[in-house]
Amino acid sequence: MDKERIFVVVLGTDQRGLIARISTLLYDHDCNIEDLQQKVMDGTFVMTMLADVTGCKQGIKELRTALEKQGEEMGLTIMVQNEAVLKAMQRV
Repeated sequence: MDKERIFVVVLGTDQRGLIARISTLLYDHDCNIEDLQQKVMDGTFVMTMLADVTGCKQGIKELRTALEKQGEEMGLTIMVQNEAVLKAMQRV
């Protein structure tokens, strides 16, 4: 069975517990983080995650909504993109 994966991009002001809160949300939705990169660039926190959502209890739409809500609560911008969609766009 092929994996279904998403990219999660987080932008905003660096704050304590940021990675833990986003990671916990993904864990609570039965997602597995496969790769994570983060840094602070000129005062802006930037994080990209690649997560396997194959076992996710809810669909990507519901997960995206939960992540965006978490971002709003934390004053962050969180974007979610399906890996398959990105790969298809690159082939065009």
